[in-house]
Amino acid sequence: MNNTYLAIDFGGGSGRVIAGQITGGQLHLDEIYRFSNRQIKMGNHIYWDFLSLFEEMKNGIRLAVQKGYHVTSIGIDTWGVDFGLLDRAGNLLGNPRCYRDPYTEGAPEEVFKTLSPSEHYRESGIQVMPINSLFQLYAMKKECPDLLECADKLLFTPDLFSYFLTGTANNEYCIASTSELILAKERSWNWELIKRMGFPSHLFGEIVMPGTSRGNILPSIAAETGLPADTQVIAVGSHDTASAVFAVPFPEGKASRCAFLSSGTWSLLGVELDEPILSEEARQAGFTNEGCTGGKIKFLQNITGLWILQRLMQQWKEAGADTSYGPLLQQASESQISGMIDVDNPVFTNPADMEKAIAEYCLSHHQEVPVTKGDYVMCVLKSLAARYKKGIEQLNSLLPEPIQQLHIIGGGCQNQLLNRLTEEALGIPVIAGPVEATAIGNILMQAQACGAIKNKNEVHIS
Repeated sequence: MNNTYLAIDFGGGSGRVIAGQITGGQLHLDEIYRFSNRQIKMGNHIYWDFLSLFEEMKNGIRLAVQKGYHVTSIGIDTWGVDFGLLDRAGNLLGNPRCYRDPYTEGAPEEVFKTLSPSEHYRESGIQVMPINSLFQLYAMKKECPDLLECADKLLFTPDLFSYFLTGTANNEYCIASTSELILAKERSWNWELIKRMGFPSHLFGEIVMPGTSRGNILPSIAAETGLPADTQVIAVGSHDTASAVFAVPFPEGKASRCAFLSSGTWSLLGVELDEPILSEEARQAGFTNEGCTGGKIKFLQNITGLWILQRLMQQWKEAGADTSYGPLLQQASESQISGMIDVDNPVFTNPADMEKAIAEYCLSHHQEVPVTKGDYVMCVLKSLAARYKKGIEQLNSLLPEPIQQLHIIGGGCQNQLLNRLTEEALGIPVIAGPVEATAIGNILMQAQACGAIKNKNEVHIS
């Protein structure tokens, strides 16, 4: 078969191996393999099962080879902030912690006793969230300082997968920018902050930009999977949002007037800019300046997305109820519920009972309490649409020109009811798709790095 680019896309609940080929200017995708990604609670902590994920990734690669694909390169994207540690021999020092681990609770408050939030934002441009790598490292240093002392390298999740495929350890820019340890303007490590926090400086390696080759796969990986020995691993926009934004079909020259909404477990709402916005107004509004492809900036808000609905559906499924999206959305569209919630309220971060958390919130905030499943779904979707409206209004106050249209990408763009509610709330056109934005952006970056295309606009995405 023609040259194939494999996108390895890890999400919070599942991972996928997707083959991409470009023929006649058209991108063709084939989902080769899908596998679950689970959070494991052991003792007082929550971990990712990295060993299982790595094995599943190899299974997917092996299946692609067995289907006859000639794999030219591999690109890996994941969620942000989480990382693994290697010792001096290159061994993994335990399974990486999950960002939902409660060990970072209270860490931001402790850090900012000696650090000015405003000055810090002018350097990092990152929205302060307890899950960020800065606070994970702070909590780790307090809890188990010996672990950091034993560590030789810190690799963010996609860096870690790449390392065990190639043996090359470095940090891709987009994923590193989620750490809150990068200087936003300089696109480099904030060495002064790293020193101030007492983190070993040798943990933080070379920063590479999307489109950089991380080297060929190891001979052992080639033998296990059947890949050609010269298969490269390409640093794509390895934070999944960066790859997704790379796939958005913004009108030529109008990217700053078009917002994107990457809709999934998280809702990431923002615009692509040439330079960060580091004002106090941006900080107060909760905006973050993350790295994007081409050295650009994703200026966005991290909003709780479909996580609340996903947890509701999981809870109902465990109780034996039908949780098919179609019937639930139909029931929601018939609901007249007026009650709404603040989707970013911490009570919805990881409650034992999501339905109870919503009902108690509505009751305590004098909102109509949902009764039926349709009520609960509509309450969540209306609340998300209202939050998106607030985000667009905040963007408009910080940009030279108002947003004229919104592109919803990712799996959540298939929720037509949410799309409609969002368009009604915003009063601007809402364009849905592509669904597979992350995989598409991942593959297009690989093709560009390998010289198959000069830029993404050469490729038609259906």
